[in-house]
Amino acid sequence: MELIKKYFPYLLDKQLNQLHSLQDLYSYWNSYVNVISRKTFYDFYQRHVLFCLGIAKVYSFFPGSCVMDLGTGGGFPGIPLSIVFPKTEFILVDSIMKKIKIVKNIVDTLQLENVSTICIRAEKLEKKFDFVVTRAVKKIETIHQWIKNKFKDKSYSNSKIINGTFYLKGGDISDELKKFPNAIEYSLYHYFNEPFFITKKVVWISN
Repeated sequence: MELIKKYFPYLLDKQLNQLHSLQDLYSYWNSYVNVISRKTFYDFYQRHVLFCLGIAKVYSFFPGSCVMDLGTGGGFPGIPLSIVFPKTEFILVDSIMKKIKIVKNIVDTLQLENVSTICIRAEKLEKKFDFVVTRAVKKIETIHQWIKNKFKDKSYSNSKIINGTFYLKGGDISDELKKFPNAIEYSLYHYFNEPFFITKKVVWISN
């Protein structure tokens, strides 16, 4: 939690308490279902929470905007982002019911009123969004095909980042980006100075 306070000093006590509760909640549920890799759980706040909050360093979601977390798995990046942006609507989507049930329980426990969950394949979801976030579960091109028609026409943004998708990625992704010349790549090492983030990045691609 000290890392969260270090990089997000403006968070309210309620938000910090919600983020602080995450580790115990996931420790409990992970003993039943492996929603977070047990190999990385020891570094929960850096590898999972802070990594996901890298999106919050790149962009601030507008109040009233709607964001889909595609392939949310255990609720990442949707749950940490929903805590930081309590006036933005987050819809957490995954095709695996047992994971969605756990995520819903965590959402209810934390009383996150701006979050809903749904068990469905993203490409079958009949809803429009302002943004999509994903801790990329597939290649960028594959995900882009799933969601290319799921964006609202109106943009809430007043910056160069308009409606589109934020991908959390690691390593060399130059091949993945060849078909997306307008993608913007943000190194998280510019925001977080821990060595873990040297190869981590947020990639934004328009709809």
